[in-house]
Amino acid sequence: MPTQTDSSTLQSMSDGIWTASGDVITAAAGFHYPTRMIVKRLDDDRLWVWSPVALNEALKRELDALGRVAHIVAPNSLHHLSFSDWQCAFPTARLHGAPGMAALLPDLEFDSELTDTADPAWAGQIDQVVVRCNAITTEVVFFHRTSAAVIFTDLIQHLPDTWYSGWRRWVARWDRMIGPEPAVPRKFRLAFRDRKQARTAIDCIRAWPAKTVLFAHGEPVEEDAQAFLTRAFAWLR
Repeated sequence: MPTQTDSSTLQSMSDGIWTASGDVITAAAGFHYPTRMIVKRLDDDRLWVWSPVALNEALKRELDALGRVAHIVAPNSLHHLSFSDWQCAFPTARLHGAPGMAALLPDLEFDSELTDTADPAWAGQIDQVVVRCNAITTEVVFFHRTSAAVIFTDLIQHLPDTWYSGWRRWVARWDRMIGPEPAVPRKFRLAFRDRKQARTAIDCIRAWPAKTVLFAHGEPVEEDAQAFLTRAFAWLR
């Protein structure tokens, strides 16, 4: 089970979107990862929180100042470490999980399972596609219409070349976690059991008029986003 340390501050992007860099988490075999959460103020002024990082008093105060946290989104089964704390801090918020998460994590109280159809609370503002048939995790990818930002979780990653040392650095290079630009890690590529179904989902994502690509582990892609997505998933063709 990954472990995590201490905390973060909201940074405004644009169009009612904020990000917060969270703790560096350590997973199996000592691989550690930076983390990022995203907050979107919906049209009803309530807050949509994607992949929340560790919660502390400072972050909670900032969120309370922005609005009421109404929706907490678990985009895949690998991003849930802080959810029990968030449910305690925001008891009226609804927890939305990727397919299969409710059965996998019975201690959490999920209110809905994410599908290819946006929840009525954010329909018309945020679109979504479920990328299925991956042995590691099922991931839900989102598109924020106003900012034209596509939001991935683990299907795209990009860590600095010096992030790891020793044998972990060589593994990370082989896996494409580090490299010249963000990429789909090799382990996720190999884990797809039905590439045809994966292509259908990725084609839907590539049809979005993207200007920015965000992901949990790495810095955003802010130029030529659609061309980048074509390169990132060329291995699926």
